[in-house]
Amino acid sequence: MSNDWNRRQFLKRTAIGCAGVSAVSGAALLAKDAGRDAPHTSEKVNQIRDFSSGSSARMGYIVVARGDSPDKVTRKAIAALGGIQTFISPKDTVVIKPNVGWDRTPVQAANTNPLVVKALVELCYEAKAKKVYVTDNTCNDPSRCFTRSGIWKMAEAAGAEVVLPAEHRFRKFQMGGVILGEMPVLEPAVSADKFINVPIAKHHGLSKFTGAMKNLYGILGGRRNRLHQKIDDSIADLADFIRPTLTVMDATRVLLRNGPQGGNIQDTKAVGEIIASTDQVAVDAYACGLIGLSPKDLPYLALAEKRGLGIADMKKIKIKKVS
Repeated sequence: MSNDWNRRQFLKRTAIGCAGVSAVSGAALLAKDAGRDAPHTSEKVNQIRDFSSGSSARMGYIVVARGDSPDKVTRKAIAALGGIQTFISPKDTVVIKPNVGWDRTPVQAANTNPLVVKALVELCYEAKAKKVYVTDNTCNDPSRCFTRSGIWKMAEAAGAEVVLPAEHRFRKFQMGGVILGEMPVLEPAVSADKFINVPIAKHHGLSKFTGAMKNLYGILGGRRNRLHQKIDDSIADLADFIRPTLTVMDATRVLLRNGPQGGNIQDTKAVGEIIASTDQVAVDAYACGLIGLSPKDLPYLALAEKRGLGIADMKKIKIKKVS
């Protein structure tokens, strides 16, 4: 990625402030936004955002594709799961939610690989999607995270619209969880027709592992740091509120330790896998093994399984391998 490209992209955008874990602030990235005049309207009734309807969801079934090219392996995984048309219909509006939390390069394995995001955007448009958005509420400065990760460039090259976090883009929802009550939520993440969760497999200092379920933290605003006080219940609450159409786990390179931010390439390992499923619990149960953990090490998986959100028992998970 050239410095000239970075400079051109930065200058053509409206500058926005840092969206850290404790607050969301900044001006609008785009000139047009229907929610600009009412940034914090609250939904009065708890409403689960279930994007899985009509996607022929199968709990406890995952595809594991292996290869050297992240974009090609992503396509293999989706094809083996039934093809993108199984999940995306013509004229759908699609939100793709990668992990773009940190000011890191792809080789540092703190963010989702940009080629995985690019492949998914292209696939959605091949399925005749009306519009594809790529968004995340970052921990470091959003413009730096989206640029240095390579996701901004790759997503736009594939035709997606990148939505950076700003205060007016959040709506308050009554989430009705054990821990999560009223929370600001990124509006694009709840108003789309389909939601594709695209995490990266990596170590987390508090939850031990951050993958599909933990990646959903990136749709929240407000004081996200307080959610870490009872992190397992919080993760299960969020997975109960947002039920993705599809989960595509980037395990092309994983962060083994010093997560979630990482920084040292020696803490990473090239694995070359993409894990795809409609069951985000099963994806996490499998992927945590890539960094030496067991599903039993992650209490939030058992909580999610108890709520009927997916399968956490590896003995019950069916794995289709593609190489």
